[in-house]
Amino acid sequence: MMISYRTDVIPEKELVVDLYKSSGLNRPVDDKERIARMYANSNLVITAWDGETLVGVARSLTDFCYCCYLSDLAVRKEYQKLGIGKGLIQRTKEKIGDQTMLLLLSAPTAMEYYPAVGFQKVENAFMINRVK
Repeated sequence: MMISYRTDVIPEKELVVDLYKSSGLNRPVDDKERIARMYANSNLVITAWDGETLVGVARSLTDFCYCCYLSDLAVRKEYQKLGIGKGLIQRTKEKIGDQTMLLLLSAPTAMEYYPAVGFQKVENAFMINRVK
């Protein structure tokens, strides 16, 4: 298996929905137009491919000089634990540079994963949750 990483393509919304469903990431997969808008308004999307199969994605919003919000990190279930998520994070960090902070909100099921790949847990965050 040879995984290729790309920054020059935004996957079709159907491929993204299929990936989210497989990965277990909770996203509005029944609203494909919302998924399409999520990607249209993101300025850093790194994808992982096994041939023609989308196996992972890191979707971020960043200014490339101070902060980057990693909004989605998803890897197809059968490809998890192969280092693809770590590869997506590494490539995100390479794109944003050393001066840029990388932050995210973790899914409850991934709380153990992020410290293992170099993230520090912080207690000084606040949020106003979405209505739906």
